[in-house]
Amino acid sequence: MTSSPALEGRVVLPQRIMPGRIAFDGHIREIAACPDAPRHYILPGFIDCHVHGGDGADTMDGVAAIGRLSRFHLSHGTTTILPTTITRPWPDVMDALRAIAEVRRVGVANGPDIHGAHLEGPFVSPHKLGAQPPYAIAPGPEVVREALETGIVRVVTLAPELDHAESAMQAFARAGVRISLGHMTADYERTEQAICTICAAGGTVGATHLFNAMAPIEGRRPGPVAALMCSDVAYAEMILDTHHVHPATFRMAARLMEGRLLLVTDAMRGTGLPDGPSQLGGQDVMIKDGVVRLPGGSLAGSVLTLDVALRNAVESGGVLLTRAADLASGAPARYLGLYDRGVLAVGRRADFVVMDEDLRVRQVWVAGQQVV
Repeated sequence: MTSSPALEGRVVLPQRIMPGRIAFDGHIREIAACPDAPRHYILPGFIDCHVHGGDGADTMDGVAAIGRLSRFHLSHGTTTILPTTITRPWPDVMDALRAIAEVRRVGVANGPDIHGAHLEGPFVSPHKLGAQPPYAIAPGPEVVREALETGIVRVVTLAPELDHAESAMQAFARAGVRISLGHMTADYERTEQAICTICAAGGTVGATHLFNAMAPIEGRRPGPVAALMCSDVAYAEMILDTHHVHPATFRMAARLMEGRLLLVTDAMRGTGLPDGPSQLGGQDVMIKDGVVRLPGGSLAGSVLTLDVALRNAVESGGVLLTRAADLASGAPARYLGLYDRGVLAVGRRADFVVMDEDLRVRQVWVAGQQVV
């Protein structure tokens, strides 16, 4: 009888780190103590819900590019990925959704699991574009229907103040799509109303890159951030590159949104490449010292990878590694309803990231197969 493969190391469980041994095939079959285990860490595979590109490739470029960016992020520990669109003319967005659907259908050889698409744009406010190109449209019933017919949308970014937003939120919620409020001018009251609308329709609420492309918290104007952080049900993305949010801001959100904050990269095509000119959504951008900016100086996505985000959570954010693993794996799995992954437990998918004592990626496994 052939025995199951096994990994030994410091196993990062939800509540503790245990020197142990994990036996698995495509799923975890046993986790046992192993006092003499090596000192490297074994974490659940990372899940990125918001990623535009990497290694010179962009989701909007089509099938080959989606495979390339997915394999790049796999090398940094991402075992489940949602390639993410950007605001472009609607036919271009639909082409990108169809490309993601094709990649999901055939899979990426030695790559991560393509769970589906994050439709970020064009249902955003023209007054809070951030680095989105100026092709915002309202989520009217026809375009919502077209998007849903692809069967690939898992998350949609939507500004709740737009025309048709309420009916769009209800339609996406009924289809099981996570509705991520963002790129919005909505105030506290409008955001709270949107959360109620989504929940009443049986949906799951998220927030696209919390604090960015939305009004800040003020003493007399709490804004959308307060509505989202004070909610008992809303999840929220955070780009923890220390440029989009300050580490202290991260600590505040992590404390208030325990279990509902998730790390994302918002990575663009220049991620993994040297500093210099690049493009985002057809716009020229410049990468310098790890920061991406439009010619006018605005932040334009990131060159972050989830292994770096995890290190930032531990080193700058001051959270324990068990909590950092939840931010990169457990919380996004719960947000997406992927209860077959996200933590190391018997019966879950054998998606692993093996990291050394400095939290650098050394191995990556997807469904029991070593791919890095």
